Amino acid sequence: MKIEHIAMYVNELEAARDFFVKYLDGHSNDGYHNKNTGFRSFFISFDDGARIEIMNKPEMVDSFKELNRTGYAHIAFSLGSKEKVDELTAKLKDDGYKVVSGPRTTGDGYYESCIVAIEANQIELTV
Repeated sequence: MKIEHIAMYVNELEAARDFFVKYLDGHSNDGYHNKNTGFRSFFISFDDGARIEIMNKPEMVDSFKELNRTGYAHIAFSLGSKEKVDELTAKLKDDGYKVVSGPRTTGDGYYESCIVAIEANQIELTV
């Protein structure tokens, strides 16, 4: 068994797509739009086969997102090396994204950093 994809609703669909493409080397499809419901989505694919579906529809509720909350906490991306984690963390910080931890080695041995991106959702970068 494998996870086929992860999906998330966003307010700014194109901005979310551009984030995954620009910073995480994702590849976007041309998108989908259901003109009857207003639902729109993009699938972002990554070289290892993982996919994220980003979606938008009219009249969504956008609640405040605490970093320490129940539910899904973050999406983690393995970049392959500590140097790549350091470089992308610095680039995201320079581009105005909030780094909430790291880069650092955690108590359980992960080298990681955590960034708040895509409408207050957390992204983890690791080796």
